[in-house]
Amino acid sequence: MNTLTTDLLVRYSKVLLMAFFSFFGLLVMFSNFTDYSTNYEYVGHVLSMDTAQDQESVSYRAITSPMLHHRIYWIIITLEVLYTVYCLIGTYHLLKNLKTSADEFHEAKKLCIIGLLIAIFVYYLCLQVIGVEWFNMDKSTTWNAKDWARHIVDFILPLLIYLTLRIER
Repeated sequence: MNTLTTDLLVRYSKVLLMAFFSFFGLLVMFSNFTDYSTNYEYVGHVLSMDTAQDQESVSYRAITSPMLHHRIYWIIITLEVLYTVYCLIGTYHLLKNLKTSADEFHEAKKLCIIGLLIAIFVYYLCLQVIGVEWFNMDKSTTWNAKDWARHIVDFILPLLIYLTLRIER
């Protein structure tokens, strides 16, 4: 009486992977709220470009206003809270629809997809594209999160592809 089919196992794997990423989001939120000053310092250094080497020719790009540093950091925190909430609620919807029809399970993926897209925006566009390409974050030996962000995107993108594949029956 083995009721664990391959189809159900695929559904469970999608729920679990989303739960893993939701847990990551919770840890990021916890870090941002409990260690605001360290994370703010990171954002401030990246935006100020004060630790980037060989940046004289592009120093006009720097944002040195502490007020703007706080505002930009709060935008990032808000986006991280948003993707985490979407992923958590989406994971719940997936779990709730584990044994429903393929169409219902597929429709339950909506919030997860939105959450993952917001996370890609934060870690790919904000950190890897804007942080590295505009603010030369990769030129800093102390305030460089390029590889960290890349590893996160390296998890999110395949997860997004796997989640959206309609292989359930």
